[in-house]
Amino acid sequence: MDGLQQYLYKIRLAPRLLDPANWTDKEHEIVGEHFRYLQKLLADNRLILAGRTQNMDETTFGIAIFLAESEEAARRVMENDPAVRQNVMTAELYPYRVALYNSEWE
Repeated sequence: MDGLQQYLYKIRLAPRLLDPANWTDKEHEIVGEHFRYLQKLLADNRLILAGRTQNMDETTFGIAIFLAESEEAARRVMENDPAVRQNVMTAELYPYRVALYNSEWE
């Protein structure tokens, strides 16, 4: 995809949500919207990969590696993630480039 650059955004749960007792139906719904948002990026051939750590403490985080035309466009992708937009997660954006890739995972 000519003209596109790779970016990574790192997301973390809002600190209050590290305690499962603080989750409401609303947070669960927003995380579902977040997952569908990433699925749409994948369907649009913009998402390279997304995932999260499996621990549930203050060190847990997720990443999305994706393609965008510019840093400004990448920031819009990150900020439009429903979990970020609705303050369920915080996010940080980084320019990124995949250096090695194992095609056996396909």
